[in-house]
Amino acid sequence: PDPKALLTALLPWSTGDAARLDELAPERVEVPSGSRIRIDYADPAQPVLAVKLQELFGLTDTPRIAGARVPLLVHLLSPAGRPAAVTADLKSFWAEGYRSVRAELRGRYPKHPWPEDPATAEPTRRTKAAQDRDLKR
Repeated sequence: PDPKALLTALLPWSTGDAARLDELAPERVEVPSGSRIRIDYADPAQPVLAVKLQELFGLTDTPRIAGARVPLLVHLLSPAGRPAAVTADLKSFWAEGYRSVRAELRGRYPKHPWPEDPATAEPTRRTKAAQDRDLKR
């Protein structure tokens, strides 16, 4: 069950209360690529953001909710949408874990960008060829 839906159904909300709930526990969070990704609240103590790794390029800190008090557990997905890594510390992942994930997935997904420094790379939902076509337009 969706905890937010339960709260909304059980409590008498004013418009301001509902807006505050959306602010503290949003249904979705916007990532650097521009996508709005749904947050999974199945475990309310550890909300999960499952997102393709390339969509977070350029983001140095872990996304947070609840007034920036609660870090999301980030499930980093391959271009095919399969789990590649899990982290609650994106900065450490970029510095330490990304190299091995990059080495493993770069050969399997050669059409997608795998920059040396993901913390400064351009986020994307697209393949390298699609990005190049966009730049030529």
